[in-house]
Amino acid sequence: MFDLFDTAITGDQFLLALHDTAVMIAVSLGFGSLLGIPLGIVLVICRPGGILPNRFVHQVLNPIVNVIRSLPFIILLITILPFTRLLVHTTIGTPGAIVPLVIFIAPYISRLVESALLEVDEGILESANAMGATTFQTIWYFMLPEVASSLVLALTTATIGLLGATAMAGTVGGGGIGDLAITYGYQRFDVFATLSTALVLIVIVQLLQTFGTRLARRLRRE
Repeated sequence: MFDLFDTAITGDQFLLALHDTAVMIAVSLGFGSLLGIPLGIVLVICRPGGILPNRFVHQVLNPIVNVIRSLPFIILLITILPFTRLLVHTTIGTPGAIVPLVIFIAPYISRLVESALLEVDEGILESANAMGATTFQTIWYFMLPEVASSLVLALTTATIGLLGATAMAGTVGGGGIGDLAITYGYQRFDVFATLSTALVLIVIVQLLQTFGTRLARRLRRE
């Protein structure tokens, strides 16, 4: 019988795994937001009845978002391995995980942004139109400030989703906490490694959710 606390993980390995996870989340969330937020805005303004309706654009983008979102991350990761190799010349480690993470999270963010923007009161849009605001001004000065707190909560949810995806990336050598859990916790039957990585993930999620909720509450009061 193995000892519960007989582990081969060192402190340096744990810190490196945390660093890799943080890098994957930060970079993926950054690029995913750059793609997902504008995509969500386009879906809202181009939909039938939107402020800039465009049936063609909406009918092209909407199915693409649905298709990508319908794929579980682990399947998406494997499916786009050739594309990942083409972009970053590797399919393993932190660089190899970032590409599928961005493709995974961008449509997810776009749907969250779309849902938030659809909650904007029609009266606000009518006021913007009455003032002669352009489409950009309506989005930037009227719609986005109105849903700022909802967008913060949306990005918080996306970040937590990314954290779970980075853990799954460990199954194909993606690095980070997930790779540590797979390599030591699963393959070496290291109970301590399994419990410690699970505990770390739980703590990170709680911190992220608490920070996001408080920031959203503050924005709502302003």
